[in-house]
Amino acid sequence: MTALKSLTFTALPKAGANPVLNRRTTILARLEEQKLLLNDPSYVRVSQRWTKKNGERVTIERRQRVTPWWRLDPSGADLFIRSGGRPIEFDKGKTAIAVPSKDKLPGVIDTLITAVRNGELDGLLMQSRPKAPAKTRKTA
Repeated sequence: MTALKSLTFTALPKAGANPVLNRRTTILARLEEQKLLLNDPSYVRVSQRWTKKNGERVTIERRQRVTPWWRLDPSGADLFIRSGGRPIEFDKGKTAIAVPSKDKLPGVIDTLITAVRNGELDGLLMQSRPKAPAKTRKTA
């Protein structure tokens, strides 16, 4: 028992969900994917899932196409960030960032990654979350 007396015991804190941190990490991962997509237009996201085959659990790889978050136009490119299934609105009616050319997109994406890490877009990201479906009452 002398070994246990040298330890300090405490209550284990509850592991609570942090929606702001979760949204940040998701956006950071998606922005990193956009950089990979710029370098390789045929980039696909690969995720592993467990499934049962013949009563045995095996992993399968799912390949998912990554859609670009930019659109090219004659004046350069327009970059937007999708969150909750739709582009976030930086200002009233403004959902895109004007970029002079496609070559400048990696620098703008790096700037956005820094802004997300610093928490500068937290308010915008939380506003863009999808609305909960309206609850309907069943009538007998």
